Amino acid sequence: MGTFIGHVYPGLFLFSYGLYQAIVVSKAVIFNDSRPNPSCPPRNKGRWAKLWEISYRGLLKIVTGSILIAYENSCIKGGLVLMNRELPPRFMLPKQWQHLTMFILLALNGCVDVTSKNLLPQRCVLLEKGALVLIFYVLLMLLVSHVQDSTGVELQVHSLLILVVFLLMLVFTVELWAPNAFHLSMIETFLFLMMGSWLMQAGFILYRPVTGYPWQDDDISDIMFVTTFFCWHVMINALCLLGIYGVFSFWHHCYSPRSKLTGSKKAPYYANTEGPDYHLLPEVEQSEKDDQALLLPDSSP
Repeated sequence: MGTFIGHVYPGLFLFSYGLYQAIVVSKAVIFNDSRPNPSCPPRNKGRWAKLWEISYRGLLKIVTGSILIAYENSCIKGGLVLMNRELPPRFMLPKQWQHLTMFILLALNGCVDVTSKNLLPQRCVLLEKGALVLIFYVLLMLLVSHVQDSTGVELQVHSLLILVVFLLMLVFTVELWAPNAFHLSMIETFLFLMMGSWLMQAGFILYRPVTGYPWQDDDISDIMFVTTFFCWHVMINALCLLGIYGVFSFWHHCYSPRSKLTGSKKAPYYANTEGPDYHLLPEVEQSEKDDQALLLPDSSP
C-alpha cells in the first residue's frame, strides 16, 4: 500500500462502494416516503434463480481483498518476510505487514457477508454489522500505529484519514442498536465516499504530486493546504450524495406513477429481545432490493 497504486486502488474501491450505498440508501428513503414495502416480489425459481441469492457485495470484497493481498506481496522483492535471520532476530517490514492485515480484514468481511446471506439458514444482519464494527476497531488501531514514524505532510494526510475511520467506527457502533436509522445510513455512506476519495488524493499527494515536485514537510503552507484539500473533499462528496438523492427523487416523482410495481410483500422478520432484529429475507431477491430492505424501518399495521 506504500505506493501510488496501493492508495488509489483501495480508494477507488471504497469510493465505488460509497456510490453504490448512496444509490441504495437514496432509493430506500424515497420508496419509504411513498410506499412502505419496496421489496420486489421474488422471482420464479429457475435455472438462474440461485444467482439472485449470491451476496455480490461480499464476493466483491473477497475478490478485491485477495487482489490487494497479492499486489502487496508482489511489491516486496522476495516476498514478505516476518523476521530476519540475525541474532537477536528482528521484525521486518512492519508497515507492509499492516497493509496486508488491512486487506485480509477486507476479505474476511466479504466472507462474513457471504456466510450470512448464502450459508446460514436465515440472514443475520447483526452478524454482518458486528463483524464490520470489529473490523473498523482493528483498522483504527492499525492506522494509529501506522503513523508512528510519519512527519509533516504524510502525518497530516494519515491523521485526516484516521479521523474518517474513527467517525465510521462510531456510526457502525451506534447502528448495532439502531440498524434502521436513515440518518445513520446517510452518514455512513458519506464517510465511505470521504474515505475512498481521500485515499486516492493521498496517493497523488504522497507519490505523484500534480506539480511534479514533492510536497515539503517543513513548509507550513503545504501542511495547511492538505487540510484545505480535505475540506474540499467534504464539500464535493456532500454535493455528490445530495446530487444522487436529487436525481432519484426527481425520477421517482416524475415517472413513478407510470411504473409502480404491485404485489410486493414486506420481508418477514422476528424480534430478538437481546439485540436488533434478525431480518428473514425472501428466498430469491435482488441484491440491491435486499440492501434497501435492511434500511427500511419495521412497521406493523
